[in-house]
Amino acid sequence: MTLSRPKIFGIAGWKNSGKTGLAVRLVTEFTRRGYRISTIKHAHHDFDIDKVGADSFRHREAGAHEVTIVSGTRYAIMHELRGAPEPDFEEILARLAPCDLVLIEGYKHEPIPKIEARRLDAAKREPLAPQDRYIAAIAADHPVEDAGSLTVFDLDDTVAIADFIAATIGLGELEK
Repeated sequence: MTLSRPKIFGIAGWKNSGKTGLAVRLVTEFTRRGYRISTIKHAHHDFDIDKVGADSFRHREAGAHEVTIVSGTRYAIMHELRGAPEPDFEEILARLAPCDLVLIEGYKHEPIPKIEARRLDAAKREPLAPQDRYIAAIAADHPVEDAGSLTVFDLDDTVAIADFIAATIGLGELEK
C-alpha cells in the first residue's frame, strides 16, 4: 500500500520575518477548524530538544543513533546524523504520520507552494517573491509595493491567510 503525499504549504522568509508566529497561528486556526496538522521546521543551526543531564540526552551523548522517548501523552524520536548529510525535504516529509496538511516553516528554496512572511524588523528585507515562482502570496506587517500580481495579506490576518491556503491546496471541507 502506497500512501499519498500529504497536502503541504510553506512559510518562507528571512530571520525575524514572522514565520514562526504565523505558523503557530495557522496551526491553531486549522486545528480549530478540525483539521489534523503537522509541521516541519528547518533550522540553519545546531539545535537541541532535550536538556543536559536528562536520560535521553545521556543516551544520545553515549552514541545512540536514535533515541525515542515515550510517555502516556507523547513520544519523540531524536535522530543523530553523526556526520551523515542532512536528509532532504522529501525524506523528512515521508516520516510523518498521515494528516490533512503539513505546514513547512523555512525550506525557502523547496519547490512547494508558500507564503512569504515580511516584517520591518526582519534580518534582511530583500524580497523572495520575484525570484521564487512558488510563492503564492505575501504576508507583511507593512505596505508592500513590489507584490506584482501576488495577493498581499496583513501578517496578522490569520483567518484570511488560512482561507487562502485551504483554497490554494484544495483542502476540502471536513465532514460534519
